[in-house]
Amino acid sequence: MLLKKICSTINCSNAKISKRAFASVSDKVTMSPLESDKFINYKRIEDNLKIIRNRLNHPLTLAEKIVYGHLEDAKNQDIVRGTSYLRLHPDRVACQDATAQMALLQFMSAGLPTVAVPTTVHCDHLIEAQYGNDKDLPRAKELNKEVYDFLASCSAKYGIGFWKPGSGIIHQIILENYAFPGGLMIGTDSHTPNAGGLGMVAIGVGGADAVDVMANIPWELKCPKVIGVKLTGKLSGWTSAKDVILKVAGILTVKGGTGAIVEYFGPGVESLSCTGMATICNMGAEIGATTSLFPYNKRMADYLNATKRSNIASLANSFKHNLVPDEGAKYDSVIEVDLNTLEPHINGPFTPDLATPLSKFKDAAKTNNWPEELKVGLIGSCTNSSYEDMTRSASLAKQALDAGLVAKSKFTITPGSEQVRATIERDGITEIFDKIGGVTLANACGPCIGQWDRQDIKKGDKNSIINSYNRNFTGRNDANPATHSFVSSPEIVTAMIFAGSLHFNPITDSLTTPDGKLFKFQPPRGDELPQRGYDPGQNTYQAPPADRSSISVSVDPKSNRLELLKPFKPWDGKDAKEIDILIKVKGKCTTDHISMAGPWLKYRGHLDNISNNMLIGGINVANDKANSIFNPLNGKFEAVPKTARDLKAAGRPWIVVGDENYGEGSSREHAALEVRHLGGFAVVVKSFARIHETNLKKQGMLPLTFDNPKDYDLIDPTDKVSIIGLTTFQPGKPLTLRAHKKDGKTVDIKVNHTFNEGQIAWFKAGSALNLMAAAANK
Repeated sequence: MLLKKICSTINCSNAKISKRAFASVSDKVTMSPLESDKFINYKRIEDNLKIIRNRLNHPLTLAEKIVYGHLEDAKNQDIVRGTSYLRLHPDRVACQDATAQMALLQFMSAGLPTVAVPTTVHCDHLIEAQYGNDKDLPRAKELNKEVYDFLASCSAKYGIGFWKPGSGIIHQIILENYAFPGGLMIGTDSHTPNAGGLGMVAIGVGGADAVDVMANIPWELKCPKVIGVKLTGKLSGWTSAKDVILKVAGILTVKGGTGAIVEYFGPGVESLSCTGMATICNMGAEIGATTSLFPYNKRMADYLNATKRSNIASLANSFKHNLVPDEGAKYDSVIEVDLNTLEPHINGPFTPDLATPLSKFKDAAKTNNWPEELKVGLIGSCTNSSYEDMTRSASLAKQALDAGLVAKSKFTITPGSEQVRATIERDGITEIFDKIGGVTLANACGPCIGQWDRQDIKKGDKNSIINSYNRNFTGRNDANPATHSFVSSPEIVTAMIFAGSLHFNPITDSLTTPDGKLFKFQPPRGDELPQRGYDPGQNTYQAPPADRSSISVSVDPKSNRLELLKPFKPWDGKDAKEIDILIKVKGKCTTDHISMAGPWLKYRGHLDNISNNMLIGGINVANDKANSIFNPLNGKFEAVPKTARDLKAAGRPWIVVGDENYGEGSSREHAALEVRHLGGFAVVVKSFARIHETNLKKQGMLPLTFDNPKDYDLIDPTDKVSIIGLTTFQPGKPLTLRAHKKDGKTVDIKVNHTFNEGQIAWFKAGSALNLMAAAANK
């Protein structure tokens, strides 16, 4: 009776109750079954929070508990939401293969022998989708052998866990093996917040930030505000966890979460599975949030048990008081979503925050003249590739099969991990998808990040696709700017391929079967977790060897895929005087516009080669064209990278002028590195996305914002500009941007920055890495 009462109080999983339920926070429990010598440190959180509670004297949100629990110096740290820069010690680092190349090249430059915290590298971005897993994976291994060998040897050399190509998508692998409630993780991918589905504060960063943590340097984060999302009611029928974030994205927009952690709470949380919560957190990246987070509950314990981490579930149960928000915790703002009335949504095209309820989508499609024919439906990706997602989609496909219906759109399935792939194959899910003509792609990102060799249309063909991914910027999936990409749940995607039309509502509309009968879908059904447990599939993990002394990492000087880094030059100690404006960008400029993915991914380890894509997607305000800017050296309109290289060769630094939320989207630091490499000095915009602003600072550049956003209009692309005040550069003190007009007149414009003292030192040294290397060599 006593055990039953305790288990009820701490929300134990029904699956396993053991003596571990009585664990204390000081017990040694490994972070992962794959890391026998790395332990969860709840005691640090407990000790820090004792200090923080005495200092702040108010109830704490869950986000505050976890973030402040990882402070370097809880006693003396300045803590003001939205203002202070926190110095933190994350528990681990995760890197995907495209960004890992540059992160590891930077780490090598620091001259350190091993990583200071558990770190993993995941090979998921470089596998192009063409024909299906059986052909695409071997082809990727051959094409990318040089990069994979570099990542494998570098990981082994520096004590990093390495997940080989075919293992799965980084965020699914993290959820299955490494995420744990109350942890703090940074990852070199913007969708790292996926781990918030297991109660972890997981934040996307650039590679230079990852290097700091790998080198045991405290990681800086501006103290986040906390936006509360109160969930009431209960999910049912067609509505899924994906619809929660699609709805929230419509409310907050692509920049509404900037500078904040989005924390979900309320009775509605209990109706969400762990992987459903991960879906919501994953796509929180599309609202600019620092991360998203759910409180620890039974559904998380169930998932931990199912993925052979019952010891972590037991430890988390004993620590639950610090894995949920305090009663009365105050949020900076609160949104309420009633799950009882929430309906499925479809977001897009061209932006993930254009949210339309399914009941209104047909009319919206007609009003906006979106192409009615649905060419392709795609499910999976890091956002929606769980066992639950796959079984719910398969239930709809089975209904259609039994009715004799044939899919009218092409259909692709991307399992999130080898474990999910093996399990859905064992349980007959893959067979159902095969029977409707589905193509199972590799356990990788594929079309979600533009790694899609699409053959059914030509570039420029106006068409519509629908997917269960997270991001749908122009040209994102297939490099075709005319593709209208819509984001929805896997269930809605699966149902709609049988109609082949954007005008179909599977909840209300019927289809005609081959024998002339009317068929209407019943709501999807699925299993939260596999009843027979997970099938791990093939072992694709390479653990770091115990003896690394004989391992060498080499980079061929003639390689076009990898290039050792050279330090950037330090600041010359002077104000910038009458330098060029390379481009004044008009409208949305994401990291996809600044440094495109797709075919350019193969150059992510070669800074000079990938710099040939710098800002080729940005629209020039002077002529409304992409990749066409005025070259002041020859008087011609030429490509952006070519003009930048000409100015650099002539010893003429330059700046970029941009619009709102500049650098939104991916965490890719190449969007900052390329600008620095080709001679950029500053980027001056109306506002920045968080990760990109930090990445620019790390590379020794000046990210500046107009004090009055309307001053953007005072700048002409042909102006020369001076940046005044750098000789007395200090935190909180604005600078002056002086625009020199063709007629000899000048206009002084106030510009702001968010640099602190440490970040100013990065600028003066030429980059954060320069400063780190100098300190290491003392």
